[in-house]
This record gives sequence, C-alpha cells and structure tokens, in this order.
Amino acid sequence: MEGSPIPVLTVPTAPFEDQRPTGGGGLRRPTGLFEGQRNYLPNFIQSVLSSIDLRDRQGCTMVVGSDGRYFSRTATEIVVQMAAANGIGRLIIGQNGILSTPAVSCIIRKIKAAGGIILTASHCPGGPGGEFGVKFNVANGGPAPDVVSDKIYQISKTIEEYAICPDLRIDLSRLGRQEFDLENKFKPFRVEIVDPVDIYLNLLRTIFDFNAIKSLLTGPGQLKIRVDAMHGVMGPYVRKVLCDELGAPANSAINCVPLEDFGGQHPDPNLTYATTLLEAMKGGEYGFGAAFDADGDRYMILGQNGFFVSPSDSLAIIAANLSCIPYFRQTGVRGFGRSMPTSTALDRVAKSMKIPVYETPAGWRFFSNLMDSGRCSLCGEESFGTGSDHLREKDGLWAVLVWLSIIAARKQSVEEIVRDHWAKYGRHYYCRFDYEGLEPKATYYIMRDLEALVTDKSFIGQQFAVGSHIYSVAKTDSFEYVDPVDGTVTKKQGLRIIFSDASRLIFRLSSSSGVRATIRLYAESYERDPGGHDQEPQAVLSPLIAIALKISQIHERTGRRGPTVIT
Repeated sequence: MEGSPIPVLTVPTAPFEDQRPTGGGGLRRPTGLFEGQRNYLPNFIQSVLSSIDLRDRQGCTMVVGSDGRYFSRTATEIVVQMAAANGIGRLIIGQNGILSTPAVSCIIRKIKAAGGIILTASHCPGGPGGEFGVKFNVANGGPAPDVVSDKIYQISKTIEEYAICPDLRIDLSRLGRQEFDLENKFKPFRVEIVDPVDIYLNLLRTIFDFNAIKSLLTGPGQLKIRVDAMHGVMGPYVRKVLCDELGAPANSAINCVPLEDFGGQHPDPNLTYATTLLEAMKGGEYGFGAAFDADGDRYMILGQNGFFVSPSDSLAIIAANLSCIPYFRQTGVRGFGRSMPTSTALDRVAKSMKIPVYETPAGWRFFSNLMDSGRCSLCGEESFGTGSDHLREKDGLWAVLVWLSIIAARKQSVEEIVRDHWAKYGRHYYCRFDYEGLEPKATYYIMRDLEALVTDKSFIGQQFAVGSHIYSVAKTDSFEYVDPVDGTVTKKQGLRIIFSDASRLIFRLSSSSGVRATIRLYAESYERDPGGHDQEPQAVLSPLIAIALKISQIHERTGRRGPTVIT
C-alpha cells in the first residue's frame, strides 16, 4: 500500500432491458455481449452490489471466483474495482481467479461472508464465441433466492450510474494479502488471494473417511480410476484431492489444465460431450470414471466398460448408502429433496427409509431453504447435480467421493452396486430430450397451448395406444411449489402428465442464456421385474415419447426433426 489514495469514480450509465437473472441470481449471455457492450458487465455488478443493504455492504467480506473461462480475468478486475468503490471491506479470491462453485459456497459459509460473485456460465462453451455468466450467492452460500434476483432486476432497470476504482490493480497470482488506500475511505480495501482448494479440502476431510478411500485407490487390488476435468475449474481440485491427498496415480486425471475455451470442447459431463472419458472407460482398463462441468458443481459417473449411471439413479443410490459416509452417521438423515423433473427413484428409497421427500422446481436455490431449516440432508437434480447440507450448492467432487466411499464399503463394482439397487427398488427408465436454440416466442405458444390441452378436465382418463402399450392419463398439472419453510409460491414450473402405471411425461421451458429458449421433454417409466432391467432406455420410453410428440406437435411447430441433445 503506497502512493496517493486511489480515486473512486462515479460513471454515468443507462439500463439494459435484458438483465433479468434467470434464477439463482445469475445472468448468462454470449461472451461478446459482456466483452463488447459498453457498461454491460458494470451495470449488472452494480445491480448485484446495490441489492445488498447498505448497512450490510459497508466493510463486509465477499468471495469472488471463476471457472477460468475467457474474459474471466478482465471481469474479475472489474468486480474488484467496483467492490472497492461500493464499500466492500475485503475480498477473498482464488489464486489466478479460480474457484469452483462448491468452493465459493464453502468459503462463504466458513468465513461468514456477505455473499459471493461467481464468474461462470456453468456447462456452456467458453471462448470469445462462447458464453459468459455472473452468478450471485448469498450469505448462506447458496444461489440467490427469487426475491433477491427480482431486486437485482429492478435495480438494473433504473440504474443511472455505477461506482468504480479504475486505477486499482491486483496480482491474482500472488498468494496473500494486498491492501489499497481509497479516496474518502477510512479503512484500507483488502484483497486476499487464497489457494483455491485448501479450505474446501479441509471441509471434505471432515465428511469422508479418507483412509478408506485411499486404501481403495492404492492398496492391493486397487481401483483404477479415470477422472476428466474437461479443462474447467476442477483440474486443481482433482489433482490435489484425488491424486495428492488420496493417492490416485497422476495419470488418472485428464484435461486438468483450466483453459479459457475448455480446449474447444463443451464442458458438460454427459454422454454427448464427455466422449474422451467414455471411450477410455469402454476399453475396460478402468473400474471407475467421472467427469465434471466447467465450474465443478455437476458430475457424471461411469463404471467399467462405460457403464453409465444416470443422475437420477446416482441420487437414489447415494441416498440408499448414506451410512457409508461418516458425516451422515454423525448428523443423521432428515429428509431428501429432488427437482420435479428428476425421476422418482429417490422416492422409493425414501419410502423404505421412512424419510420425507421434498419435490421442488428446478434450481438449487429451492433446496437451500429446506437445508437451512433442517428439513433436508441430501438433494439432487436430473441435470447431473447432487449435494448435501455440507454446502448450499451442488457439488461434483463431493458426489464422486461419495461413490468411492460406497465402493470401498461395499466392495462391489459400479455396475454391481447399480444392479443391486435395481433388484431391490426396481429400475426407473428415464431420458431427457432437449430442443435447444428455439425462438422464445414460439416456445411460449407451444407451452401455452400444451398447458390448455393437458390441464383440461377432459384430458384425465384419456387413453393412448402405442403398439402394444396402452397408457391411461391419471393426473396432470402445471407444477406449483409451496415452500414449506416460508410459504412462498412458485408457479408454472413445468407441465406434468402422470399415467396410471406411474409413468411420467414432463414438459419444461428453460431459457438460461436469455437469448434463445429450450424446451425440455422428460420421460420416465418404472420396471419392477428384474427380467426387464437390461433394456435400452430409449427403446423402453419410445411409446411415451410418441405420445409426447403427438400432443405437443413440437416437431411440426419448430421445424425440428428431433432433439438437440438426449441425456
């Protein structure tokens, strides 16, 4: 800290109409818009900071991290300059700007910060032609609830100026404290650059039996693993936790150098995009495989020979085996949560354990309230996200360590564990079909017309014959969630069709990028007979899909011949 105080400037600006957070306090747009549109990023950052009450903001501590994608360093600098000008007292930032989303949640909770800003567009591609995002997590470590997102949006619509210290420069590579004197500020502004892994790793040590996992990965008959960080934020975490701490060979981890464009790949851990891992697993050399998305909150599990564990099955299997984890043996299990589109496999486990299940809209923020009130210990979504009340975010590496703990305790392979689960609870065949990049106006009318059709009383009892299958409609609705904690009502969260055999069809509109829209179609069918557990999901679900396409007319109304992605 030397020289004259750094000036604090007030810069005139004008609102942008498209800065409504899409849920959880996040704004995701094409990178070119953030980078090229003057004041676009500062406007949103100012709106976020102004959403924190002034008395809570002055002198407070916040956490800042990114998944390392293109434009992150520039954006981090702007966030730091604006935080200083807006009275934030201290920022905790990961070295080189890197912090996974679970690590941000961890640090917020550990140091009791006022919140955190995460620069990520999750599983979306990076680079100049990719996407960029800003996400705001509140003081409990979780995504901003809707009331905060609404406040951010209202501020963004009337913003006239923002505060910034354009001459403030920090060294993101240097661990330790950096202090700055600002004009008209009584106390120095402090930035602390921390190791991105250490605080999060210390939390994991309190949850798992690291000795048991280390024995699995290093002892006689060791489990050979393959873990793909997909050139996102998780590289340093995989190397430090799985390799350095737990003894997995260094060559177990691939694509562990964070790259601004994720190596030109789509950092989305599913069978469509994690093909490098899938091909390696198909060779049979490795007994366990995992991949993570760009910011580390989503994951995929594969067994030997490429055996795929669906996210819904993974959630249910984790729930059924929580006794393998020291953390849950100590705290007990109070409740489970799943997003409405997630398969009902979890519900069958919960019923056998006599534990309540909370069915919420999509979005992790809905689980945070349940966990804060002590109602929920484990929750998950079909979009490859699972977590527990150790944080207020989904947590990919935590889920991988849970799986390794289960394997160590049960001394079975991934496939054996899954098949045993199916034998006990039955198999839930499940698929999600994404129709991406649609015109928002067209999707609005498709969903409007579909809602009118399926919620009409005459739709109940209708029968659909497809080949030898006959499906009778038992229940339909437009999903509405009443938060059991505060009574908040969230409406229009997807259309559900439930048939008499418990099969389900769900239609849900998603617009996370804010530019184009996505219609997601989910199909689920239950098979109790073990003799029917070896079928291909799409083959089993094809009659349901035929019904969905018939009643929605989605191909005819969008000009599409099929979905963009199937998971």
